[in-house]
Amino acid sequence: MNDIVIAGIGMTGLGKMPERSVKDLSAEAVRLALKDACADVQDIEAAWFSNTRQQMLEGQNTIRGQIALHPLGFESIPICNVENACASGSTALYQAVTHIRAGMAEMVLVLGAEKMFFPEKREAMFRAFMGGTDIYRLEEFSAAIEQTAVDLIPEELRNIDTGQRSFFMDSYAAQARLHMKTFGTTQKQLAMAAAKNHWHSTMNPLAQYQHDMSTEDVLNGRLISWPFTLPMCAPISDGAACAVVCSSSALAKLEKRGYQRQRAIRIRGIHLASGQNRAADDFANHIGRIAALGAYEEAGIEGHDIDVAEVHDATAYAEIQQIENLGLCEIGAGGAFTEAGDSKLGGKVPVNPSGGLVSKGHPVGATGIMQLQELCTQLRGEADKRQVENPRIAVAENGGGFYENEEAATVVTVLERQP
Repeated sequence: MNDIVIAGIGMTGLGKMPERSVKDLSAEAVRLALKDACADVQDIEAAWFSNTRQQMLEGQNTIRGQIALHPLGFESIPICNVENACASGSTALYQAVTHIRAGMAEMVLVLGAEKMFFPEKREAMFRAFMGGTDIYRLEEFSAAIEQTAVDLIPEELRNIDTGQRSFFMDSYAAQARLHMKTFGTTQKQLAMAAAKNHWHSTMNPLAQYQHDMSTEDVLNGRLISWPFTLPMCAPISDGAACAVVCSSSALAKLEKRGYQRQRAIRIRGIHLASGQNRAADDFANHIGRIAALGAYEEAGIEGHDIDVAEVHDATAYAEIQQIENLGLCEIGAGGAFTEAGDSKLGGKVPVNPSGGLVSKGHPVGATGIMQLQELCTQLRGEADKRQVENPRIAVAENGGGFYENEEAATVVTVLERQP
């Protein structure tokens, strides 16, 4: 079988960058990925572009990928635009992999770019989040959220305006409270997950935030939606990431230019799932678990085979939920796993050594590819101070959008270091 690999990958630094555009960020990421792969523009036979905000905030309503890539010399080839909420980047990779598997190309580009920070368009910035759920059922969803395990909220903190509420944070908060009520997960354990990622990000020069936070610092942060404080929630971010994906046979062309084959990271499995109707407390059939099992079946692995993971921690609770879905621990044990230090660098299975979304940043359309950038860096042994010891198998979980009680789309990708 001709394996599919990530030959090159690169990403911009993350942050709030009012002076930069989607095109500008895209160009930087593409050049980094091509250089990393020893590839040229002419080597690329097709491209996928992931973005969710440009049409709303910059006004580029359509052909966004063509507009981003044309100035860089990409002409005539198929260019596909992908939007799947926060899972857009990994969905683009999923489509690129299927394209190569179908024999339609040997070397392709997957680019994700997002420009979310527009200080002069603050209302539009936050309105853009609302399209990530069913707008026709928004009142129904909101009513259900408000009633979920509300008895856990300290009475003095109920029904207060924290000044920075959102449907998505309220949704995650409701899920967190249900998990707390069902399994005994604590707010302190959520804070420990966030504090761990803020520490990890101090060793990532590309992270949006690079300052350490203790568990107490996180707990004392400004309340967003109980049990979440601000340091438990992903920020608004600008940034881009790009990957050169190819069949293993195509590496011969790159090796003639000095590429080292062992730096190519094999895509051992990838699975895209959509949300379903299930009981809110049916944790065993969460979309993240369905996607993980699909990817594991293709890859021929189980949860205990994983050496390092990047998960979609839009909130600190999401990390605890996803490490359970990935089988790093039993369902319901994510809080205890985190409190024991098992997900920290040096622990059993380091999770989000990049700093995760809560600290590295979350430029929605680029996030899935940025997770892969971190995992490729880890598998290559190039992560410097945040390097996981001798990893062979890495897994990324990237979710997007929301139905009643779970994400609308989730991609799980299994990567493997070349022998």
